Amino acid sequence: MKLKQRAVLLVILLVIFIFTKVFLIDNLDTSAANREDQRAFHRMMASLQVELDPRLEHTLQSPWEIAAQWVVPREVYPEETPELGAIMHAMATKKIVKADVGYKGTQLKALLILEGGQKVVFKPKRYSRDYVVEGEPYAGYDRHNAEVAAFHLDRILGFRRAPLVVGRFVNLRTEIKPVATEQLLSTFLILGNNTCFYGKCYYCRETEPACADGDLMEGSVTLWLPDVWPLQKHRHPWGRTYREGKLARWEYDDSYCDAVKKTSPYDSGPRLLDIVDTAVFDYLIGNADRHHYESFQDDEGASMLILLDNAKSFGNPTLDERSILAPLYQCCIIRVSTWNRLNYLKNGVLKSALKSAMAHDPISPVLSDSHLDAMDQRLLSILATVKQCTDQFGTDTVLVEDRMTLSHL
Repeated sequence: MKLKQRAVLLVILLVIFIFTKVFLIDNLDTSAANREDQRAFHRMMASLQVELDPRLEHTLQSPWEIAAQWVVPREVYPEETPELGAIMHAMATKKIVKADVGYKGTQLKALLILEGGQKVVFKPKRYSRDYVVEGEPYAGYDRHNAEVAAFHLDRILGFRRAPLVVGRFVNLRTEIKPVATEQLLSTFLILGNNTCFYGKCYYCRETEPACADGDLMEGSVTLWLPDVWPLQKHRHPWGRTYREGKLARWEYDDSYCDAVKKTSPYDSGPRLLDIVDTAVFDYLIGNADRHHYESFQDDEGASMLILLDNAKSFGNPTLDERSILAPLYQCCIIRVSTWNRLNYLKNGVLKSALKSAMAHDPISPVLSDSHLDAMDQRLLSILATVKQCTDQFGTDTVLVEDRMTLSHL
């Protein structure tokens, strides 16, 4: 064979090799990842309903010890959680041994210590399920049921970045007042036949207490993260100014994401993709109030963005605050695993899944149907936004493969 023909043949073989590498092998890897995403989705759906059951089998550990051991830098709880029902049962029923005013913040809450030394945050009921909060998307009091629903949505999306939350009824007269600190006790009052308290916080007022139905108060309890995992607070790069007439840079600069990508910890690691995941999460629940966020300390950007304080959600089912999605439509990136999960949840699956997940909560029904329907509609808006990005920049640029092997030892 002549030298020229051999050279042509080698070029052809090289092209075939490159084609095989790029279009076959890489596609096989992608297909394998997609199949794993689908299997993970089916595993989640199979374990969706959590019955509150006190039994803990095959272990001598307490519910609090198990929950503490679950926490790792990229997850609050693992994918498989057979003990979840027992932990949530303990959260909803264990004796309250101490009650104090809540930690720093703008909204009313109480810090409770449950039998066994476990700290939880109690948020009281303020609104009926059908109440619509008018005004700005961040208006109104905290919604206790929003914390419950947000936790289960975190499970459904496969993020596993929200602390455990369950509904609970507490008797203020017999369970709280006898173990309350003087600081909390001084905020109790009686209105009509109802026991009320207003606590200590930035917006807490004696004129705006939370009141029980008689002595029995509905609320949510959020499991305190283990003290061995101290938190670090960060200003959210897409936070609002909360000042009338003053816009944040992201609200008028369409290239804002380019600047964010040049600053730590968003210039490398998983944090920017966490921000986008959180935007998807917040848009679904209608939370426009994430001005700050927490991660674990000294993480150098490797820790997850922890989905804390989700109570400014589910205020108005008719309001779709698109600006919550700004990290998504300005950066035009999203994890492949998140994209796959969102697609599995369309056609009414999200509403059905969330309703099923919350069915056994002590304060069920947790959400009105109007809020569940609104989430299905918002899901379509998210998918359409990603489609606009892929049309403009291409699938390979927008859909980012970012999977981490998570260790629960």
